[in-house]
This record gives sequence, C-alpha cells and structure tokens, in this order.
Amino acid sequence: MSGPLLFIAADPREFAGFLPRWQQAQPLELPVHWARNGRWKGREVVAIANGAGADRAFAAVLVAPRPSAICSIGFCGALDESLHLADVVVVTVVHSGGDSWFTAPFHSPEARNGALASIDHIAQTAAEKRNLRATGALIVEMEAAGVARAAEDLAVPFYCVRAVSDLAREDLANDFNAALKPDGRFSILHLLRQGHPGELLQLQRRTADAAKKLGGFLNASSF
Repeated sequence: MSGPLLFIAADPREFAGFLPRWQQAQPLELPVHWARNGRWKGREVVAIANGAGADRAFAAVLVAPRPSAICSIGFCGALDESLHLADVVVVTVVHSGGDSWFTAPFHSPEARNGALASIDHIAQTAAEKRNLRATGALIVEMEAAGVARAAEDLAVPFYCVRAVSDLAREDLANDFNAALKPDGRFSILHLLRQGHPGELLQLQRRTADAAKKLGGFLNASSF
C-alpha cells in the first residue's frame, strides 16, 4: 500500500485526542493552516487542518502527499435527537446538495452509523436541524463533501468519522457564520463582541470531550 493515510479536519483541536497516539509526529510544511506527519500502527499518516468548508478541505487534499486513503474527521452537529454530546458517528454516506458519496467500510468499535449532511454554513438553529434531519441525515458539518470529492478524483478509499459537539434541539446564541473569516477560521474577537462568552466556554469543554472520544475511537479502528 503506497502513500500515507490522510486525515482531514477543519481545526487542529479536532486532532487533540488522536495525534498524541502517533509516533514521530512532526510539523509538515504544506500551504495549509496546520499539518503534521508521523507513524501510526506502523503506517505513514498525515493530518491536515485547513479551516471550515468543503473548498478548503478539497484544497488541503490537493497539496498533501498523494494518499492511499483519506478520512474526514472532526466535530459535527447532531440532527437526530437520540445522539448525545461526544457520541461518535461512522458516516456511511455524505449528502451535499444533489450529490452523494458512499464511504468505504473499516473495522472499528461499535458506533452509530448513518448519513451526513455536508452544507456550506453552520446549522445554528434547532429548526434548521429538524429540516436537515428530514432528509435522513444523522449529523451535519461543512467539510466532508470536499474530502469525498477529492477522494473520488484520486480514486482512493474515503472514510468519515465525526463526534457530536452540539445537539439537535439546541440553538446557538453566537452567530458563528458571521464570525467565519475568508480563510476558514473563526474570529474570536467577533464572537466575543457578540456577548455570549458562556456559550463559547461551554463549546470549548464540549469539543475537548469530543476530541478525546474521537481520538480513542480512531486509535481503536483499522483503516
């Protein structure tokens, strides 16, 4: 099997529970926000975080070493009300607009399996999440469609694993879409000016828990 196993996320924090399990992890010079390479289970691996959105995820794959397989990982919003915080979901199909991409199977611990809605913005309200749930998707996020498209172009296996950071019944008080910069990162100053710091602290705790759970799940899997 030639080429590294490539993991794509939006933010380096999404690797916080997984990267410490690698051997010889070190910075990788690429034209992206953040990249690392190393060894994991005797295999060459690369991790890239390049900001939110499908286009940024697609671009990250294009500048990475040609992979043997690609896995989209990170946080997500729950659409199914039975999902809890930090629950891990193994995605079986990614839907984006009128396009769909099926994932390759892999060995993993028990987890929820189902469809993902990959959209071009953060789903901020419970009402929007209900509408997305009506399409059959379990979770929602912003990057998987770009990763899936890149994997299809390269003709390599595509995997997708996500951990829940916000619940189906929740509205977000902060307008994260307004705080999203052109480089795919969020303006902390813009968010603080919105006057909902409690939600930001809560989200920080939630994403830390989700990253830990996601890292343990990935480490117990075989791709």
